[in-house]
Amino acid sequence: MDSAQLAAKANDIRKDILTMITEAGSGHPGGSLSCTDILTALYFGGVMDYDASDPAKPGRDRFILAKGHAAPALYATLAHAGYFPIDELNTLRKLGTRLQGHPDSNLVPGVEVSTGSLGQGLSVASGLAAGLRLAGEEAMVFTVLGDGECEEGQVWEAAMFAAHQQLGRLVAIIDNNGLQIDGNIAEVCNPEDLGEKFAAFGWDVVEVDGHDIDALIQVLSAAKENAVATGAPLAVIAATVKGKGVSFMENQAGWHGKAPKPEELQQALAELSAAAE
Repeated sequence: MDSAQLAAKANDIRKDILTMITEAGSGHPGGSLSCTDILTALYFGGVMDYDASDPAKPGRDRFILAKGHAAPALYATLAHAGYFPIDELNTLRKLGTRLQGHPDSNLVPGVEVSTGSLGQGLSVASGLAAGLRLAGEEAMVFTVLGDGECEEGQVWEAAMFAAHQQLGRLVAIIDNNGLQIDGNIAEVCNPEDLGEKFAAFGWDVVEVDGHDIDALIQVLSAAKENAVATGAPLAVIAATVKGKGVSFMENQAGWHGKAPKPEELQQALAELSAAAE
């Protein structure tokens, strides 16, 4: 896809995120919208090797959504990538659906690991990267963490382990939107400077605009091309905006876990449509 097509894809994913959360009456729009461009770069920018027709294909790259409450972003991305029908998105959080409020790897094709308990995703990604290396596979492991999630101590245990084990094919992308459910992360429990912290733990660090899809592709593709079995893991600090793309949601912690009302959905879709023109 070229830049315009990638932007259009991200825009469509944002519309689907908001539509499914409104239909469900619950969900997490703010952090789903903030990581949409990151997922678009990974899945549609030629970064990740995957096969939607064979989700368990050996040698595929792995993706783990550590911030599992942003499941709507992952579901919409997987649907657009061909893992399951886009129409199924409207079953989010409904009785009997496989699209639970947090990703379930036993139900949803393309979901590698069930996530949702914050702080655990990087540990799983690190273990997976170590296991793949032991198995002789050259696959990459990508994971997206929330910046508020980085207040969890287990994140730093995993960071220490990954650097010590020299997991050179592990990439942790921090969705650095500055907000969490209780407000500004700097006021709740300040984890900054995240780049300096990961570097202190022995990681390579790159900072990028988390809404510049071309820049994300450049950073992530370079990480993949230069990855070696034994080397420093990479932390990508992606500056993002919570609620990106919807004026009344942007930089508002209150939209962390609240579904739009139907009239709010219509306003949000109108803004996204206007932005696509």
